[in-house]
Amino acid sequence: MPLSEYEQRVLDQMERQLTSDDPELVTSLSSTRRGSGVRYLLAAVGIIVGIGLLILGVAQSQPVIGVVGFAIMFVAVVYAFTKPAAVKAAPGPIGSIGPDGRLKPSTRKKRSAGSKPFMAKLEERWDRRRDQGL
Repeated sequence: MPLSEYEQRVLDQMERQLTSDDPELVTSLSSTRRGSGVRYLLAAVGIIVGIGLLILGVAQSQPVIGVVGFAIMFVAVVYAFTKPAAVKAAPGPIGSIGPDGRLKPSTRKKRSAGSKPFMAKLEERWDRRRDQGL
């Protein structure tokens, strides 16, 4: 059953609100895992080759071949279970959603070149207090 027009508008508004509130979450949820099947296929081939080399090394009494086979299996399993590199998300909220459902750009001012980060300011205040207390 398709969504009504009202439900589609509400869903679009919720999506825009989520995008403006937490762009990193949206990026991580919307990123597709294309190639994950290929990733698992390559890992399976690596595991099979590794097991084959391990068995061959034991059968031939060649520990080097067995160690290489084990290493290939280990790398294949690690490759299968690690996440692919993620796309870097926007640094913060891009704006807010107004009552009409439209995106309003963020009005936050960027830090000027002369201003210091928060932690640097705290360290300076701490140093001043410590110097005054001596």
